[in-house]
Amino acid sequence: MSVNRCMYLFSRVQRRISALTPRSSGALPDGRCHVVGSSAVLKLQPAVSIESSRGISSGGSSSRPPDTSLFVPLNIKSDGPLDGSVGAELTQPLDKSELLKVLNRFYKRKEMQKLAADQGLDARLFHQAFISFRKYVLEMTSLGADLHIILNDICCGAGHIDDIFPYFMRHAKQIFPMLDCMEDLRKISDLRVPANWYPEARAIQRKVTFHAGPTNSGKTYHAIQRYLAAKSGVYCGPLKLLAHEIFEKSNEAGVPCDLVTGEERTFMDPDGRAAGHVACTIEMSSVTTPYEVAVIDEIQMIRDPARGWAWTRALLGLCAEEIHVCGEPAAINFVRELMYSTGEEVEVHTYQRLTPFSVLDHAVETLDNLRPGDCIVCFSKNDIYSISRQIEARGLECAVIYGSLPPGTKLSQAKKFNDPDDPCKILVATDAIGMGLNLSIKRIIFNSLVKPSVNEKGEKQMDTISTSQALQIAGRAGRFSSKFKEGEVTTMHRDDLPILKEILSHTVEPIETAGLHPTAEQIEMFAYHLPDATLSNLVDIFVSLSQVDGLYFVCNIDDFKFLADMIQHIPLNLRSRYVFCTAPINKKQPFVCTSFLKFARQFSRDEPLTFDWVCRHVSWPLAAPKNIKDLVHLEAVHDVLDLYLWLSYRFMDMFPDTTLVREIQRELDDIIQQGVRNITRLIRATDTTTSDPLQTQSRRRSITPPGGSSGSGQMRQRGGGGSGQMMDSSLANRLVRDGLLTPDLLKQLQNEWSKEHSPQQQELYNQSTSGTGSQNNNKVKRKKKKK
Repeated sequence: MSVNRCMYLFSRVQRRISALTPRSSGALPDGRCHVVGSSAVLKLQPAVSIESSRGISSGGSSSRPPDTSLFVPLNIKSDGPLDGSVGAELTQPLDKSELLKVLNRFYKRKEMQKLAADQGLDARLFHQAFISFRKYVLEMTSLGADLHIILNDICCGAGHIDDIFPYFMRHAKQIFPMLDCMEDLRKISDLRVPANWYPEARAIQRKVTFHAGPTNSGKTYHAIQRYLAAKSGVYCGPLKLLAHEIFEKSNEAGVPCDLVTGEERTFMDPDGRAAGHVACTIEMSSVTTPYEVAVIDEIQMIRDPARGWAWTRALLGLCAEEIHVCGEPAAINFVRELMYSTGEEVEVHTYQRLTPFSVLDHAVETLDNLRPGDCIVCFSKNDIYSISRQIEARGLECAVIYGSLPPGTKLSQAKKFNDPDDPCKILVATDAIGMGLNLSIKRIIFNSLVKPSVNEKGEKQMDTISTSQALQIAGRAGRFSSKFKEGEVTTMHRDDLPILKEILSHTVEPIETAGLHPTAEQIEMFAYHLPDATLSNLVDIFVSLSQVDGLYFVCNIDDFKFLADMIQHIPLNLRSRYVFCTAPINKKQPFVCTSFLKFARQFSRDEPLTFDWVCRHVSWPLAAPKNIKDLVHLEAVHDVLDLYLWLSYRFMDMFPDTTLVREIQRELDDIIQQGVRNITRLIRATDTTTSDPLQTQSRRRSITPPGGSSGSGQMRQRGGGGSGQMMDSSLANRLVRDGLLTPDLLKQLQNEWSKEHSPQQQELYNQSTSGTGSQNNNKVKRKKKKK
């Protein structure tokens, strides 16, 4: 090698080694973490020297360590270095087997692990980074000159193994770019003072009035009266039905009022100018528009694991001179404490229930004891199907209300039940009746006290209903505006009654925390620092790093992440992706999820979703349902049209045919109403050879009252049957079980059959209706024959 060639190579190596300065690596001048390939020049990714790293602590001492299981290592490019094989020319080719021994010795050194921990690499990240670094070193055809020389010196005994650390950290920060901007990420996800997010509200001195009382106490009525008397106002409710009710009441009272929900905008002014008053669902409330009066309904939902953030946002952010809050007394102290952070005092008005309700001393026990004005509350749609069929088998008509029905169908069924001239006098419903519907109910009957729920961690569980839930439902009996001036509450089953009494005897647990949710702007700032992370991963890291004080919690984001993962492969910009993932869809409905995916894919192609496209997708026009499966599908189609309308107000140019879609949604609502009116006929038509939705579960979760000794997760068989006993599937037994045939009528049919048929036919018939015992004996005999 010539002298000039040697001088040239040494000058290049000297410049590269001098780049290993004590500065923190990976941050560009604008503060952004940038991921580069392994072949990048060192001045873009300078390594950290050992000496400087010893004085650096990971994060602030007041910050909790992040959940590093959420840190997904990036795949870096394995292109060769820009200086080619300079290192090999200056020294010699590396022995891979010797190199493997050196790397493994480096990995086992406790000092290196501690230094890495000081740089933010805990044991998990250190292991992942080392595996990636080892693979990079061993599989690269040529390494950078500086790293090659260091490794060669160590293999030859002329260098110390700790000299690898700066290069290891350089690689670690390439695959985990969040390490270099952790402090910035912590600042972005600091949620400890949410009141400061709303400068318009902080610029005025608001008067906060809390209207506290149980259901049917007139608390919301008094708040609405002040709302109607104001020059401008906003009503924020938890349901579209409630917003629609205030919208109608306001306009009937001569106060022009607009309606704003996620799927609908109705302006009273023909030219589309905003009225002084607006009724909206709470998520749609504006925190920048000034009002004289704002009403926040059902404030106790501020602790809801999924939607609580919307109440927090409204309470802290509404820009109104007067804030009228309505809800349970259990929220009074918490709202006071929350308002201390804004310097606003809370005036409390307390109301008592206008009509009393009492818990009866006896259970209903059988559907034969139903009376006009009864409402049976179930927590399962299958129970609703079964009970409604058994009621009509007794010659009674019943109305049906459950959560997945369209609002128009719910109102139609409520009107049918309330109409004194209609023969329908019984209501079968889920806890959807707890809010948003005015019903003339005399007696509430709890069919069960166990309800599926989702906790703050997003985990599904079966729990006994809380005191708050029980009071909300029981309070629907004997409402002030109904013909029943006194309400009654009981249970269907005798052993549930003492448990219900104990639940209602407790005071409602005071509210202690309010929900928060990351905004689109905060996620965008995270994405600026971590441009290669998926949206789901960004949200996970945000929640992991988020800091909240004792008054708040971060709401459950499982639904958001579910949608984010579903459309991750579709090319969308971050803001559009975020908006799609906040869409309120029922992820339990496969057709709705499929439609959501198709909407996103069509949107990504920049192809408008026209009315014709939607009609082809949902196979419009649709026929009336012939069975329960058809009815469930129609409900899903209604949800898909809701999704279209929801997206149309966020991407107007891509979802242009709002009016036409709303028209067919109204037609679909009528079709669903027709199906629900004939729900028992649909149930009978359901194919019993498939999984029968009419069969209620033979097992019921045993319910432990508060303070009880037995575990709430134990299961017991109502009626004394063993848990392994199978229900007889014969037609006769099914008819008896579903209430379409009584035991006496069955005996009469058997007698008539015996008179008209031979003894051999009679014996065959008796075998078909003999119950599960003979079936089990036959199974044993067949097993013995096989042996």
